[in-house]
Amino acid sequence: MERMTGTARTARLGTGIGWRPEIADAVERMPGIDWVEAVSENLCPGHLPDSLLRLRERGVTVVPHGVSLGLGGAERPDAGRLAALAERAEVLGSPLVTEHIAFVRAGGPLTASPPLEAGHLLPVPRTRDALDVLCENVHIAQDALPVPLAVENIAALVSWPDEEMTEGQFLYELADRTGVRLLIDVANLHTNHVNLGADPAEALRELPLEAIAYVHVAGGFERDGVWHDSHAHPVPQPVLDILTDLASRVAPPGVLLERDENFPEGGELAGEVEAIRNAVAKGRAGEVPMDTGAYPGADTGAATRRAAPAGAGVGDTVRQRLGLAQTALLSALVAGTPVPEGFDRVRLGVQARALAGKRADVVAKVAPELPVLLGAGYRPAFLAYAQKCPMTGGYRRDALDFVEHLMRNGRPQDAGVRSELREWWLERSGPVPRSERPGVRWARATRRVLLRR
Repeated sequence: MERMTGTARTARLGTGIGWRPEIADAVERMPGIDWVEAVSENLCPGHLPDSLLRLRERGVTVVPHGVSLGLGGAERPDAGRLAALAERAEVLGSPLVTEHIAFVRAGGPLTASPPLEAGHLLPVPRTRDALDVLCENVHIAQDALPVPLAVENIAALVSWPDEEMTEGQFLYELADRTGVRLLIDVANLHTNHVNLGADPAEALRELPLEAIAYVHVAGGFERDGVWHDSHAHPVPQPVLDILTDLASRVAPPGVLLERDENFPEGGELAGEVEAIRNAVAKGRAGEVPMDTGAYPGADTGAATRRAAPAGAGVGDTVRQRLGLAQTALLSALVAGTPVPEGFDRVRLGVQARALAGKRADVVAKVAPELPVLLGAGYRPAFLAYAQKCPMTGGYRRDALDFVEHLMRNGRPQDAGVRSELREWWLERSGPVPRSERPGVRWARATRRVLLRR
């Protein structure tokens, strides 16, 4: 497949909102929505939500936004995940797809260690090694996708020691070497300003602004001097100010409001979208001249203009070195191993607690029966489990492993609840739903007896 880079002119998207099932009706009724973004992993191509289909029929653009590819990880991108992202782009007729500059898993054969899942987007070290790996991974993704790829800067609670570039320099080189488009999240720039002391204005000055595909805007909250990028709170004024600064430098092809939790009424959402429009208009009214020659990829040259030279792949030694560093960090966050040298122990503790809390929240969503069965004991029981048992296979597997952990330890003490949990686990742990035939029920009862032992 011909590599799809971002050198062709970016599509004008307009103003959009992140589509979520909880606000699907409100999004359909909201005036002035030009496009929506949907989390790729939550879509089944053969059974798209009716709401998205109606939006598509109205001519509303739908962009799939991936969260699990892990382009910043040491391993090469998984072919199955890339194929799934490509399929969703084709089914939705999307002009581009997006992912994150992050790693989400570590360990495995590359490091001869158990595989670990973060269940979260973790920062890539801004080093030459990590940039080389990321560039090659982006090239692999571009070759596998039918439409251009844009990648997003992420929010971080911790920074890597001995980094060699600023965020703006890192993104500039990535875009220059690969032709990839950038999804700039101004809320993440604000998060990194509060948590890491990074200057948003400096980052914007260093960015290849002509490479921007679109912009994310979202809310969060501050606790004990740490900003949490929650996507569950109103957009604060400092984030809108960064958006205005960006819009004064370049006309963003698209701007989108993200909201993932704690959804307000449709009118409040529409008000946030309007505030975003006003922030962009304010920036465009105060537009400053920009050096359009700063970014070598700003032209509309051939789609393969910056393809990697033959034989220029990253060696396994570089990938292994990055993999070992990422595994050490992730293991400290999810398995309680020692904090790697150079990291802020306090911040790592905050991040570890945030990851465990997110696991508890997501497992409660994918397995809503568990908080019902365990009541108020669900969250403390899950957090205790998360301290000792890293996630290794996604949230649904995590739910099963959690219940198995409880049963093996004779928890909870209420025998009736334990019996219901056992039934829940047996129903979902097999490849197909359990049969109700007498012979199968007998075998099931035998299995329950063995489990008790």
